Formats: sequence, C-alpha cells, structure tokens
Amino acid sequence: MSVYRRSRRHRFLLVLLALTSVTVITLDFRGQGGGFVEGIRDGARDAFAPVQSATDSVFNPVGDFFGGLTRYGSLKAENSRLREELAQARSESLRQAGSERERQNLLALQDLAFASTIPAVSARVVSTGASNFQLTVSIDKGSDDRIDKGMPVVTGTGLAGRVVDVSRTRSTVMLITDLASNVGIRLQASGSLAVARGAGDGNGLSVDLVDVATPVGQGEAVVTSGLQGSVFPPDVPVGRVRTAKVEPGALAQDVTVDPVVDLGRINFVKVLLWTGQP
Repeated sequence: MSVYRRSRRHRFLLVLLALTSVTVITLDFRGQGGGFVEGIRDGARDAFAPVQSATDSVFNPVGDFFGGLTRYGSLKAENSRLREELAQARSESLRQAGSERERQNLLALQDLAFASTIPAVSARVVSTGASNFQLTVSIDKGSDDRIDKGMPVVTGTGLAGRVVDVSRTRSTVMLITDLASNVGIRLQASGSLAVARGAGDGNGLSVDLVDVATPVGQGEAVVTSGLQGSVFPPDVPVGRVRTAKVEPGALAQDVTVDPVVDLGRINFVKVLLWTGQP
C-alpha cells in the first residue's frame, strides 16, 4: 500500500507543478505577478530540470545517431568524389608521360647519327608477338613503302632487329633477343669481331668467338661489324658488355651483352632500306 500511496503522491506533485507552470506562464504573458511570478518560474524551472535532463539523455543519442548517418553519407560521397578525381589525375599524368615518351622517341628517330646516309622508313609498332619463344613486333609499314625481308630495324638508340615477313601494309620484325637471331658484332675497345646470338627475353645476347686473350671490359660498347654482305650496316650500336669470363679449358670467353634498345617498350622504329651492300 505504501508503494501505491508514494506513486499517487508523485503523480499529484507532477500535476501540481504542471498547473503551476501554466498559471505562471499565463500571468507572465499578461505582465502580472512581478517578482512573485519570477520566483515561481525559477522554482518551476529548477523542479523540472531533472525531468528535462532525463528527456535529453534519452533523445540526444537518437539525434546524434541520425546526424551521424547524414554526416557519414556526406563523407562517403566526398571520398568517392576525391577518389574519382585522383584516378583522373593519375590517368592524365600517365597519358602525358606516354605522350612525352613518344615525342622523345620520334625526335631520336629524326637524325640517326649511326645511319645518317642510309634511306629509312619510319613506322609505328602496332603489336607484339604472342609467343615467348618468338620475340617479334609488327609495324604499320610494308612493301608499299619499299620494305623487304632482311632489312635492319633500329630505334634512336641502336639496333632492334630485322624484318622477317612483309605484306603490303605490315611487316614483322624479329628482335635481336630472339633465339633465332644472330648479329655480326665488333667490340669497340679491342676491335675484335664476334657473333651475338639472342638468348631469349630478359637474357640479353650471348656472344661467341671472343678469344680468351682478348681484354673485354664490363660496360664496353658493342656495334655491328658491317662485314661485306652483312644484313646490318656497320657501326650500329648493339649493346654493352654485362659480363665476360673464361671457364677453365675454354677456347673462347663467355660474354653476355645487354641491348642498348629497351626492346620491351618500343613505340616507333626506322626500317633501314639496306640491301646488304656497303
């Protein structure tokens, strides 16, 4: 029974406070009551403060939750926009870098110091060979531009390969790293002649016929020999010596050469209209 009476007493007090508040508001609105009304109003505010605090503690997290949802959606949209802008900026940067690389390649092809007297046809690489065993590229020029089988193909830095197949508007170029490729070369420091054979993608060139007594230095330049009837004209840069060693009992040195042309990133080439006659 005591619980019931306490509950009724609390309810009575709450109703009384509510009526008092209404009365105070009415008097205050009419400008009556003076200091007495202000005292009651302040007391009522203090009396209702715990109720207001409890209400705020219940509803504020709900408001914060929905506000958080709104802010989360805005942040997500902003992050998505920033990621898109970053992707576009990267794409534009790569495009500009590619354009600059192509421009530099074209400039290098304009004046080939190592083949300035040989007529040539500029061409664009349009595809690469699909096989790891046949290292080739296709170019967009063919017999309509006087290109024929066996003609050497160069870039602005040196020898890339030779033409092995021709149609009217397309040609296939076998790169010097292909296993079937061989190039007559000369070591610039000693003048020794040798043959550089393709050793596969990433393996450079394997050089045969270098006498064990011939001094060969790391980084030494290697150029085409250009002997009578050679497929390649003389003094075209081929590569630089990576390693040179002599195995016990060997009759020739084991020499490896790195091509000067970045064969994995060819965009433009020149086909030298060379018939094998100096």
